[in-house]
Amino acid sequence: MSNKTDRKGTFAFVSLGCPKNLVDSERMLGKLAQDGYALVPDADGADVVVVNTCGFIEPARQESLAVIREMLALKKDGRVGSVVVAGCLAERKKDDLLLEVPEVDHIVGVFGREEIASVVDRTLHPPKRKRGSEVAEQRSLFRPAPVRAQEDTARLRITPRHYAYLKISEGCDRLCTFCAIPGMRGKHVTKPIEEVLREARELAADGVRELILVAQDTTYYGLDLYGKVRLAELLRELDKIDGIDWIRVLYAYPIHFTDELIDTLAGARKILPYLDMPLQHVNDRMLKRMQRRVNRTETVNLLGRLRSAIPGLALRTTFIVGFPGETDAEFEELHEFVKSTGFERVGVFPYSFEPGTPATRLDDHLPEEVKLERRNRLMEAQQEVAFAWSRKQVGRELDVIVDGPDPEVPNHAVGRSYADAPDIDGSVRVKGKNLRAGDLVRVKVTGADGYDLAARMLKVAK
Repeated sequence: MSNKTDRKGTFAFVSLGCPKNLVDSERMLGKLAQDGYALVPDADGADVVVVNTCGFIEPARQESLAVIREMLALKKDGRVGSVVVAGCLAERKKDDLLLEVPEVDHIVGVFGREEIASVVDRTLHPPKRKRGSEVAEQRSLFRPAPVRAQEDTARLRITPRHYAYLKISEGCDRLCTFCAIPGMRGKHVTKPIEEVLREARELAADGVRELILVAQDTTYYGLDLYGKVRLAELLRELDKIDGIDWIRVLYAYPIHFTDELIDTLAGARKILPYLDMPLQHVNDRMLKRMQRRVNRTETVNLLGRLRSAIPGLALRTTFIVGFPGETDAEFEELHEFVKSTGFERVGVFPYSFEPGTPATRLDDHLPEEVKLERRNRLMEAQQEVAFAWSRKQVGRELDVIVDGPDPEVPNHAVGRSYADAPDIDGSVRVKGKNLRAGDLVRVKVTGADGYDLAARMLKVAK
């Protein structure tokens, strides 16, 4: 292996965007490592840098372009051999991306990830062109969306060893008017149950204790492949896998919540009482303009059913403010809804004008300052709700999974409760000796600091 690695060279990797993109990154990392490339932690000095980009909204695209240009500056100074751009931004812009950053050596669309090793080979060892040839070198690779879900095995994971994201499907059949994802990720393609279980067992054998299910729309799982939704069945099978202690469900669209699914979420041993459900708005006219295919009454009824069935449920959601045509009264309806409903976790995003989406053709687009003011007001309302929830946890006993030592305080560790997904939610600072990443411990909450909690360790939970 070492001889092959020496021959192939070194690579650095930058992964941007959502957990679904991160799974793609880990798959590409695994492919490159299997092909004999050695991963290095710093781009400076690497033979090649791969940037897996996000193209979802304008701020994410600007972040991706900034990272690309940073890598190209290293290349210009002779400190990086070549730069390959992959992922959603490449898929969305196609060859036009090369007009913006012409110094990039190669771009690879979302569905070209399986060929990343051959692309890197080509950038480091370009084929010789025939003398006098005027044919331009092909510097992009795009493949059509697969009709079957791609496997995500043999990943070189970049999350901590004790938790991992498991993608259960690809693409989306929802046609929300604000969203560009179907154009980048294609139609919904369910990963077969047996394949999801195989990947979950592989992750458990690799030390994963917390399994985080992701998709563009988890509640749609199975409909395209089996003719009916089968998320409840999948969850029951995952609940049986040895080695997994926590299962967390993200991106659950508020449709297809059957009684069977709610009963499964409530009754499983390992599924956390935590649910990420992007609602985007609550006003009926806004929901119709967004083409969400759900209304306020249905949303309120579903939230009530979930709260009744799952004691202590932590609900996370996201909202878009400043959508085209949103009136002051419609925003105030959303504002009051957030204040009164008591979501434990909320993300708020100002509407982003996304070229190629139906929402761009709607009338009454709002000024940026209005969007930002509404975003800030909604987050202030939610902050009061979230901080009050944190204060209510003081004195409670909780299980916490440790993510690592606290870098600021000796004999303390930083972890997460059932109510905290990695990177997007709060954390729990635990006082206790010899705590290691991946430990599952029982704690007593001693204080609240905004979104975060402080606690002392009682015992090892498992």
